[in-house]
Order: sequence, then C-alpha cells, then structure tokens
Amino acid sequence: MAQALSHLCTATRTEAMLDHRTRIRALQRDRWIDYPRATEALQRLERLLSAPERERMPCMAMHGDSNIGKTLIVSKLRREHPCTFDDLKGVERRQIIAMQMPATPDQHRFYAALLFELGAPHSATASLSTLERLARDLLRRIAPRMLIVDEVHHLLAGGHREQRASLNLLKYLANDLKLSVVVVGTSDALLALETDAQMRSRFTPFEIPRWRESEEFRRLLSAFERVLPLRRASNLAQRAIVEFLLAASGGLTGEVSRLLNEAAELAIGDASERITMRHLEHVGQVAV
Repeated sequence: MAQALSHLCTATRTEAMLDHRTRIRALQRDRWIDYPRATEALQRLERLLSAPERERMPCMAMHGDSNIGKTLIVSKLRREHPCTFDDLKGVERRQIIAMQMPATPDQHRFYAALLFELGAPHSATASLSTLERLARDLLRRIAPRMLIVDEVHHLLAGGHREQRASLNLLKYLANDLKLSVVVVGTSDALLALETDAQMRSRFTPFEIPRWRESEEFRRLLSAFERVLPLRRASNLAQRAIVEFLLAASGGLTGEVSRLLNEAAELAIGDASERITMRHLEHVGQVAV
C-alpha cells in the first residue's frame, strides 16, 4: 500500500488510510502550499523582521486580488514566529502584531482594533489620546518588530482627511516604535498610498499576481496533489485539468484550492480516489 501512495507526501500517506468522514473533514482545514512567489514574499518579510532599528524603518505593501493567498502568507509568517513569555519581566513577547484595518477607517477605531488584537481591555468611550497612550505603552512592553495591517484598502472607504490621518498614524507608529509596518490588501491599497509621497517612497510594493498557464502553476497543482488524502494519483498537471482550473478559478489561489478540495471530496465519496475532469466540471458548475 505504501508504494501505491507514493504520489503523496509522507504525512498525507497516513491520513489517506483513514475513514471517509475523517478525510473529508481534513480537506476543510487550511493548508500551506509552497510556491515561488509566496516563498519570495516570506523571504522579504523575514528581512523586514530582522532589520535593525533605524530612523526610517523599511516597510512593505503586499497587494493582490482578493482570495489570491495574501492572508495565508501572513498566517504562515506568524506561525513561524510564535509568541513567547519573558519570565523575568513577566510580559508576553510578540515579534509580529497583525490586525485588520477597520471597515470605516479613523484613528479611534484603529487604536481600538489594535488594542483588541493585543488583548487589552479598554472602554469604547475612551478618548483617542487615552487609547493611543495605552496602545503605545503596551507595544513598548511587548516589543514587536513588525506591525501587519490587513485589509488596508478599507482606507478608501474614508474621505481624504481620514485617509491622510490613518496613513500618518502608520508612519508615526513605524517611527515611534522603530518597527516595520506591512500593509496588506487589494491593489486599491496602492491608491491610498499614492496620496502621500512619503508613504509611497517608504512602502515597497510587492504583488501577488493571478496565476497564468506556466510551469509554476503546474508545480503548484502537483504540490496540491501531494497533500490531498486520495489513494490514487490524479495527475493534476495534465493539460486538460490545468486549462480547466485556470478558467474556473480566474487564476485565484483560493479558488483553485476550493475547487480541488471539493473535487477531492467527491472522489472520496464515490470511491474513485482520484480527481477527474468529471469531478472538476461538477464542482465548477455548482460554483456558477
């Protein structure tokens, strides 16, 4: 049986021998699939994380279409740098603080969201100066090296004044705390940064593009095949499957993952144990 499962990575071979229900449940969890652009993004983030303190800290704007995989990259980085506890000083240490830009951006909501991420109790009616002081004090104690702000395109929901104030806030935190700020969002996020010359020069853009027909995309599909708990090889890199997945997913990594997971569930359910065009066409039609 081990030889029959040679198309799977070692950890997935054990999972492939489990019952149908357990394997189908396993398909629903997030999993990391490595590919060159994601690896490059992680390498750049690691360089920012290890950057020495200086007056003008390097920052980054990671952008791409929704469901392209940006949040998974951030989650991967956070898993590799878990929180620790300083027993001598009795404080938690977090190298990375990650939060979402509020849907309606203003400084009060931003600091409230930041304090929520830090696990700090605070009054919803507290003044902006109180929230700012509390957040800065906590950040100095925790001593992060990076602040990641996801959904930064929400800036565009505010007027010019709110956008400018929020951008100045990000710049202020980077300068005051000597940490790198990474903003993550759709390509519209760059429009917000373009309104401020200093922000535009400080935040290096890094795009996660949609997939196109390429050897890299075929390698991505082969990597998926190694982690889907199916007992037979599907040969996902074959031309017909590649062309179908690109068209049905729009080149979005999240959609590729959804289509393959749902097709794998069908393949487990009908005992064929491999993904075929019939499975893919079915889940593609359901999505439409």
